[in-house]
Amino acid sequence: MLTGDTNDEDVSLFDAEDDAGKTSKKGVKHPVASFFHLFFRVSATLVYLLCDLLSASFIASMVTIILLLSCDFWTVKNITGRLMVGLRWWNQVDDDGQSRWVFESRKGSGKQQGSDSESRIFWLGLIICPIIWVVFAFSVLFSVKIKWMPLVIMGVVLQGANLYGYVRCKVGGKTNLKNMATNYFGRQFLKQALSKEEES
Repeated sequence: MLTGDTNDEDVSLFDAEDDAGKTSKKGVKHPVASFFHLFFRVSATLVYLLCDLLSASFIASMVTIILLLSCDFWTVKNITGRLMVGLRWWNQVDDDGQSRWVFESRKGSGKQQGSDSESRIFWLGLIICPIIWVVFAFSVLFSVKIKWMPLVIMGVVLQGANLYGYVRCKVGGKTNLKNMATNYFGRQFLKQALSKEEES
C-alpha cells in the first residue's frame, strides 16, 4: 500500500519491486539509476557553461540543453525517485474532469527502498542543480545575454518542479505541512512560556 494525498492504493510500479532481492544499505543498489539521476542534469549545466566553446550556434546549444533538461525531468520524475528513495508524483484527471496531483511514498521509503548512499545522491542532485539554475537566471538577468533567459527559466521550472514534487512526497500533503508548522510554532510558544515561568 502507498500513502498518497487522497487515498491509499496498490500500485504495480512499487509492488513489482517488493520481491526484489535486498542488498546492503551502504552500497549503491541501483547504479544505473544513480548515474542517470546526475548525468542529464550535470550535462545540461556543463553544456550551458561551455556552449561558447562547444558550438558557435546558439540554436544548437539551446536545443541540446532543452533535450538534456527534458530527459532529466522525465528520468527523475518517472524512474530515479521511485528506485532510489521510493517516492513518486504525478497528475491525473478524474472521471469528472478534475485535475488532481498525487504525491506518494512507499511506507518507510528511503530506508527500505534504496541505500543511504543513493538517498544522499538523490537529494543532493535534486537540491543543488535547481539552485545552480537560479544562479544562472540572476547572472543572465544582470548581463547582456538576455537571449538565454527563456532557457534558464525552463531549467529552473523543470528542476524546481521535480524538487517541489519530491519534497511534497517526502513531507506529505498540504495538511501535513500545515500540521508540521502548527506543531513547530506550538512547541516554540510552549518553550517561551515555560522559560518565562522559570525566570519568575
